[in-house]
Amino acid sequence: MNTKEHSENGAALPSIRAKARDYFELTKPKVVSLIMFTAIVGMFLAVPGFPPAAALVWGTIGIALAASSAAAINHVLDRRIDAEMARTRSRPLPRGTVSEAYALSFAFVLGAGSMLILALLVNALTAILTFFSLIGYAVVYTVWLKRATPQNIVIGGAAGAAPPVLGWAAVTGAVDSNALLLFLIIFAWTPPHFWALAIARRDEYARAGIPMLPVTHGVEYTKLFIWYYTILLTVVTVMPWLTGMAGLPYLAAALVLDGMFLRYAWALRVSDRADLPMRTFRFSINYLALLFAALLIDHYLPRALY
Repeated sequence: MNTKEHSENGAALPSIRAKARDYFELTKPKVVSLIMFTAIVGMFLAVPGFPPAAALVWGTIGIALAASSAAAINHVLDRRIDAEMARTRSRPLPRGTVSEAYALSFAFVLGAGSMLILALLVNALTAILTFFSLIGYAVVYTVWLKRATPQNIVIGGAAGAAPPVLGWAAVTGAVDSNALLLFLIIFAWTPPHFWALAIARRDEYARAGIPMLPVTHGVEYTKLFIWYYTILLTVVTVMPWLTGMAGLPYLAAALVLDGMFLRYAWALRVSDRADLPMRTFRFSINYLALLFAALLIDHYLPRALY
């Protein structure tokens, strides 16, 4: 290999890596990782022992591909909004490093792969539920709800709350009341989680013309509803213990986490500190991960211990 060829190959490698990073960013890996954790917990909670290896592996891959596909579609549909917001203007589409056509093709490949895997290697119910979840987030929420009503995140939260139900269905081929209880936890968690971010980014949402609750009804009104929904979330997270789905170790962990979330929500309600909305938002992410981890650990603790 001559010097020129070596130089060209050396220059091509960083370009390939940068392009790979761009496509990886289209999948919203941080968001998808939390989604997949809740889905996997749903798989383990669905059975007394350990879930079948095939359902666990292929279900995880299929649901992950669907979530990544929905994220990529969201990037395309929100490209104008993303370009106007400081938090998102460095994403691949606003920067012009990935075209809309390629992003949509990427999303289609991921989505098609997801459906094939789930339908052929898992079960039809999981494939159908995952498809409707994908459409619910990528199309119904992003195209319509997000721009139509300040209750967008409440209504659209149903799609985001689906992963543990999908995981449950992947293992059992059915959906029961316990799976719906996991759905309800995430459904109640979503508004206080996202409204905290919406307060922090209120001006950006206003410039982009997105009717988030702090934009249409004001920050104080939103803080009040964050408080109300956090109380509702506390009630909902006690239900796995009340129904016998989880035991005292989970209940203890849930009450500690709920107490911390309520403290953040109350501080947000009574204080105008500029850092509190983002601190509440970040805590809410850790809250959900720790809550589902507590459910998983409790599931495998011998009940004789308590």
